[in-house]
Amino acid sequence: MSTKTDEQLLLAWRAGDRKAGGVLFERHYPRVAMFFQNKVSEPDDLIQRTFLECVKAADRFRIDASFRAYLLGIAVNVLRNHYRRLNGPRNHAPLPDASVEDLGQTPSQVLAGREEERLLLAALRRLPVELQMVLELYYWERMKTHELAEVLGWPLGTVRDRLGRARRKLEELLAALSTSSAALESATMRLDEWVERLRERILAPDREDDE
Repeated sequence: MSTKTDEQLLLAWRAGDRKAGGVLFERHYPRVAMFFQNKVSEPDDLIQRTFLECVKAADRFRIDASFRAYLLGIAVNVLRNHYRRLNGPRNHAPLPDASVEDLGQTPSQVLAGREEERLLLAALRRLPVELQMVLELYYWERMKTHELAEVLGWPLGTVRDRLGRARRKLEELLAALSTSSAALESATMRLDEWVERLRERILAPDREDDE
């Protein structure tokens, strides 16, 4: 296991050290995969594109900045560009009102076992994409509002407003989609627990491959 920091690995990769790039990829692949899993049906190309853009833009990375925020900011832009292409050449703006479901995208290998997990995944996919992103980054990455602002390219006030709106909209969608009051209560009351289970499901295939 490399003891080099992300910043050292990025600079080495930028200088031509492919081994450093491989270490960086392995270290951060799970978080980038988790970002794309519930938003596109085939995330592999977008994951690869994110890491390629990461090294191409390395000169713009600030040493005093968070590499996680830098990498996920690139992932956000890759996803936005992907959706713009899906939405047609006439629309060059972000897609604040379109959901993953609206865009005809299905989740890839995210498998929800329990009813409340399936309910939450379905509700997230019905959120406008921008609201889905801020909510998932908040829960999955436990990002603070200033980190979300950096990753998403929004002012702090916009982050707070959209995060609150995303939570309210998610609760409305959960209520509309739920056929069981018990599942609804479980989904809304134990979101942190659900996030941990979902993270484990995403990481499980990688652990099995290593055995």
